[in-house]
This record gives sequence, C-alpha cells and structure tokens, in this order.
Amino acid sequence: MSDVWAGIAGEFLHLYPRGTRLLAVAGADAERSRAAADELADALRAAGQDVVRTHFDEVDPAQLRADVVAPFRAERSPRVLIVSGPGALLSEAARGMWSYALWQLAGDEPPHTVADALVEVTDPRHPFRRFADYCAALASYGA
Repeated sequence: MSDVWAGIAGEFLHLYPRGTRLLAVAGADAERSRAAADELADALRAAGQDVVRTHFDEVDPAQLRADVVAPFRAERSPRVLIVSGPGALLSEAARGMWSYALWQLAGDEPPHTVADALVEVTDPRHPFRRFADYCAALASYGA
C-alpha cells in the first residue's frame, strides 16, 4: 500500500473520526477511480475501519442518493461508504452527499475544484498527492 493512501486515510479519519461517513473517489476515468478507491479502502481497513465499497460506471445523482446514500445514512452505523466512478460523482447535483471527495487524475487531466484531495495516478504503482492553486480558476473548473 502506498503512503499516499495511508496519508489520505489518516486525513479523512482526522476530519471524520466517527459516525456514518461517505467518501467519493471520482475522475475522468471511472476504472481508474475504482482502482484508487480500492487502494483507499484498503488503507482505511488497515486503520481499523469497517468499509463498504461500491462502484458506478455511470452516475445518476438522484438515483444514487435514493438507492445508495439515503439507505446507508439511515443505518447510522460507524462505517465508511466509498463510492467510486466518473466525474459525475462530484457534479453539482451530487456534491452534498459526501463527507470527503477525492479526484484522481493522470497526466494533463484537469483537477476538480470541489475535491478535498487530488491524487496523480499516471503510474498507479507510484501515486502522489497533488496540490492545486485555485485562486485564478473559475468555480466550475474541472467540472
């Protein structure tokens, strides 16, 4: 497991130490999001968390909220739900669902300004955290 995933897991748990927590892992490529989310799930499990994983190749925010998010929140269990998929997970209609959002990207792909964390996964064996300066970016940049 990469130190990047352990570091993000630690950051997430520092910000959200208990309760029902929802984490989105999105990006331009849904399959890369799946792989990144699996790595992050492993890091959270290594930190002693009970993790539920799900993936979508296509996202309808209303259906996601009704079929996945609302039932998970209703359980009120101290688990972490990690949902991976395309960039639509961070669309305007889906933003209020997540405790934390990670955007994975490769090469020249633009970052997403809504994401809490950016991870460069051009080489999946050596991911690294990216930090972006959004001072000059429009609010919809990367959307």
